[in-house]
Amino acid sequence: MINIDKELLDEAKSIHKESIIIDAHCDTVLQLAPIRWRPDWKPRSLLERGKSGHIDIPRLFEGGVTCQFFAIFVDATYKPENATERALELISTLYMELEKARDKAIIVDKHEDIIKAKKEGKIAILISFEGAEPIQFNPILLRPFYKLGVRAVSLTWNERNMLADGVGERRTGSKLTRLGLRALELMDELGIIVDVSHLSESCFWDLVENHKKTIIASHSDCKALCNHPRNLTDEQLKAIAEKNGVIGINFYPRFLVKEGKATVDDLIKHIEHIEKTIGINHIGLGSDFDGIPSTPVGLEDVSKLPNLTAKLLEHGYSKKDIKKILGENFLRVIREIVG
Repeated sequence: MINIDKELLDEAKSIHKESIIIDAHCDTVLQLAPIRWRPDWKPRSLLERGKSGHIDIPRLFEGGVTCQFFAIFVDATYKPENATERALELISTLYMELEKARDKAIIVDKHEDIIKAKKEGKIAILISFEGAEPIQFNPILLRPFYKLGVRAVSLTWNERNMLADGVGERRTGSKLTRLGLRALELMDELGIIVDVSHLSESCFWDLVENHKKTIIASHSDCKALCNHPRNLTDEQLKAIAEKNGVIGINFYPRFLVKEGKATVDDLIKHIEHIEKTIGINHIGLGSDFDGIPSTPVGLEDVSKLPNLTAKLLEHGYSKKDIKKILGENFLRVIREIVG
């Protein structure tokens, strides 16, 4: 339990009603889809308020979320041969769920869809890739995936693939492959956001050198506060800011604190560090809900998001700056890159 002042919580809920709130990463699709080698697996429904997991449409409404990035992640069982098929299966699963909720949610094509969703009281769903394995050795496959709604792509997960190295292969000190550079060119051409979360540090710097447009880290934290391989150095934070990008704060306790339980206040320490290092215009939310085994106390699922806003008020953040953190910063990037 955490102590949340009732007046601040009421103010937070009021802010949520008028704000565009964007969470740049969740792994919920994996809990909606079948698993071939698990006949006992019972997928969750996106439409029903679940007793497990972190995100579904009822809880997105309770948390006041306007736009949720839904990551398409292909786990090792399917890689590399069946990565494309699995990605199509996951996207199809998401579309089938949304068909049942067409009065409650829409797929993002352009940034106007997020604004429209806010006005109409709906949830905007932005499809992203967590790892570009679904395009195999042929970046041109980005084109049909774009047609299916993919608007953000991280080149890797933790391991090496055909485009680059993830943080799990950081000892190689490698750069992007020729295919990786070609993929960046096509992402620029199509209007797909480049996401550097999970990328090895050497590949990060090669990407920064070869990619001139805005980039994001959809779900990463600060290495200066918690020295985890998945977190970003201050130099990386500055490089993202120089490209007018945004870092989505990851809620995973192991990325927030060196040991023990984490709370909402620990998450705010990372927000404060980014603000001091590169400014308020480069901070967003990237919860990693449904992809993390535990959460900070006070942020048990997406419905608890007003607790974060209340704590930001408690820490002295203005309403204007809170709105930037909650979604306006990411909306700026979506408008610039996706259109």
